[in-house]
Amino acid sequence: MASATTNPARADIYRTITDKIIAAIEGNPGEPVMPWHRGSFRPVIPTNAATGNDYRGVNILSLWITALERGYDSGTFATYKQWAALGAQVRKGETASPIVFYREFEKARDTGSPDGDADPETIRMARGYWVFAAEQVDGYALPSGLPPNPIQRLAVADAYVASTGAKIVIGGRHACYRPSTDTIHMPDEARFFDTDGLTRSEAFHQTVHHELAHWTSAETRLKRQLGKRFGDDAYCAEEVIAETAACFIGARLGIEPEPHPDHARYIAHWLKVMKADSRAMFAAAAKAQEAVAYLDSLQPEAALARVAA
Repeated sequence: MASATTNPARADIYRTITDKIIAAIEGNPGEPVMPWHRGSFRPVIPTNAATGNDYRGVNILSLWITALERGYDSGTFATYKQWAALGAQVRKGETASPIVFYREFEKARDTGSPDGDADPETIRMARGYWVFAAEQVDGYALPSGLPPNPIQRLAVADAYVASTGAKIVIGGRHACYRPSTDTIHMPDEARFFDTDGLTRSEAFHQTVHHELAHWTSAETRLKRQLGKRFGDDAYCAEEVIAETAACFIGARLGIEPEPHPDHARYIAHWLKVMKADSRAMFAAAAKAQEAVAYLDSLQPEAALARVAA
């Protein structure tokens, strides 16, 4: 792990972040959940202090684990150089957190033809970076302010779901998305329960977000193809994608994540997938980010501004 006084060697960033997620899951074997579902942790989408941009995909998960393990709640990160440019100083001995950044470049295709006139191939290369939280630096003042109250949060969440146009049928005992009818089925909110730090209404919304993520997979929407990478693990991967997307949405709406009822069933299986394939979580997180981006595309601009606030 990088520190403020070392220059980390270029390791396999896929394995570095995947191992970090695996260790966080296995570090609490009595509770088979993803780390960001644990306890009273209320995640926010992490942002870069220098650019103001949100981190995306697997970087969100990596930084959530850092925040959970070290008790950080600012959600603000930057590289050592970025903090210096902002006039802040990373404290000596502080440990950095890994993220990944993709660069794209074009490469000529080898067609075997002397003309070589085929369209170039776009190659994506991952490069690891190391960032520090605002809690690890001196000389930087975090913006103050209170988050919206529960009534405001739920009103924004209601509007977000309604703007998707998804048909939601209330009734029954189980939540699911039915591809045959292209409908989301939800138990009545009265069947949900208040938990420590989470109201019944918030639990209901978290489940709706999970099913909305499945809804984006339809042929008429994202046509989500999981391909050879997941093979027989495709069902488990789709559940991870939906659960991760629900967490991303909930974090932006200020709703604490709660594990889907089927969560524990696939965690052990997903651990095996990640151990065998260091890029599996990267692929699942990218698909989850695509699902959120699609749902965002259905929102009025003013509504998105309220979600991001």
